[in-house]
Order: sequence, then structure tokens, then C-alpha cells
Amino acid sequence: MTIRLEHANITVTDPKATAAWLERVFGWKTRWEGPAMQTGHTVHIGTDDSYIALFGYGDAARNTQDTYRTVGLLNHLAVFTDEDIDAVAERVKEAGFEPGNFNDYAPGRRFYFHDSDGIEWEVASHQH
Repeated sequence: MTIRLEHANITVTDPKATAAWLERVFGWKTRWEGPAMQTGHTVHIGTDDSYIALFGYGDAARNTQDTYRTVGLLNHLAVFTDEDIDAVAERVKEAGFEPGNFNDYAPGRRFYFHDSDGIEWEVASHQH
């Protein structure tokens, strides 16, 4: 039996704007977009195998809690790249975010950044 993650659904301020930087930084493509849940809007963006549903609801509250200390909140989203991780970090900078906490780990490297909605992203590579 094979079970894999198909998608995650996260609330963002502006699904179209978030999808735009995800396309530029990660090379992902919009798979679907349209109305969702009353007056909300959703964009599905990712690869052929998996995606993230970006949900926007206009007046959604911003999280002010420490996600690592609050049960049930998202700590971070991690993506894997098979390209030079420094090139990805440069695209993160070009998108207006600050990559940091670079570190080596077996078997590769990783870094983190926060987007404009305060969501923490991890980028990992198995290349040194």
C-alpha cells in the first residue's frame, strides 16, 4: 500500500499573489482556481503529483501565536529541490523574502524563510 500527501490547504491573505511568487521561486504551476466556501477564493498550485491549496477569505484573522508552541497550528512547509539550493535562495530574495538559518545536515543543506503571511518555509536539498 502507498499513501502519499496529495495536498495541504492553507489560508493566505491573497491566494493569487502567493501563487505568483510560488511560480517564480519554486517553478510550480496553477492547477485550478476558483470560488470557495461562501466568499472565499482558492488557488491550487504545485506539481503534477502534489499541490498546496491557497485559500483566501477576505477578513481572515492573522495568527499571532507561536506556532511551535500551539497545538494544531502549522509550524512550516518544507519543499525539496534537486537544483543548487543557493539559486533557490536567490529567487527567494528576489521575491522579497529573507532566507536564513542555512545549515548542513546529512545528507544535504537547508534554509528557511517567512513569507508575507508569516508562513515559515523550509527548502531542503541533498546536494552540498
